[in-house]
Amino acid sequence: MSGADVGPAELADAPLGHATGYPDAYAPALLYGIARAPQRQALGIGAALPFDGADVWTAYDLTWLDPRGRPHVGIATLEVPATSPRIVESKSMKLYLGSFAQTRFDAAGDVTAAITHDLTAATGTPVRVVLVRPAQVAGMVLRELDGIDLDTLDVACTTYDVDATLLAAGDGQVAETLRTDLFRSMCPVTGQPDLGSLRIAYEGAPLDRPALVRYLVSYRCHPGFHEHCVERIFMDLKRRCAPAKLTVEARFTRRGGLDINPFRTDAGDSVPANVRTARQ
Repeated sequence: MSGADVGPAELADAPLGHATGYPDAYAPALLYGIARAPQRQALGIGAALPFDGADVWTAYDLTWLDPRGRPHVGIATLEVPATSPRIVESKSMKLYLGSFAQTRFDAAGDVTAAITHDLTAATGTPVRVVLVRPAQVAGMVLRELDGIDLDTLDVACTTYDVDATLLAAGDGQVAETLRTDLFRSMCPVTGQPDLGSLRIAYEGAPLDRPALVRYLVSYRCHPGFHEHCVERIFMDLKRRCAPAKLTVEARFTRRGGLDINPFRTDAGDSVPANVRTARQ
């Protein structure tokens, strides 16, 4: 996905928002890459990124055939580094993964290898792919994001498009983690809502929690894709509240058999395990 500042020219040939067929024969050319640079330039981010991280996708609707024509299924985790020059538009990812359905592979490892190769080519950087087979699904668990729950605060909200001036911080120094399940933004192409949970871990002046809630709620009618929203939150917090260390993680509910979970940090934190929340 791209950010809200990706314009019509960049998405004119993308499948998102357009009627398409659903090919079921392996077709890596379906992947549609979009440069990250324009959306980051709109946030004042240059070539030297102020964060590390990744976009972690979960693909639930993956199926293929073995050499005898028998179907197999799996759930795939696709980890795209934040340093990649390109991301993949989400509907093109859905169509690409759907193209495995009537394609024969000798083994599940060949499916993993094909996806790894194709996403690496589409994004311009090595992508990590992990395939979970049905026998392993029973071992998968649900886990909510950790942190102090902002959703218990009784806060009046009146702003529903992004306003970074709502953010504020107090005096002193803290190290804490905050979370919310109330985040929503809008797909700028289709107008569909994107719901998610958000985790903010930081060290620095204590964030004004009601102000933070109002700021996060101000994304509610904002047309921005997942990755761009998380990077914008990261940059707004850095500029308005100046935490010494900051991590922003979002886990969005799935659409089209895919969920996308951006993670950005300047605290040296590792990309978390892809453990889904109850809403995913």
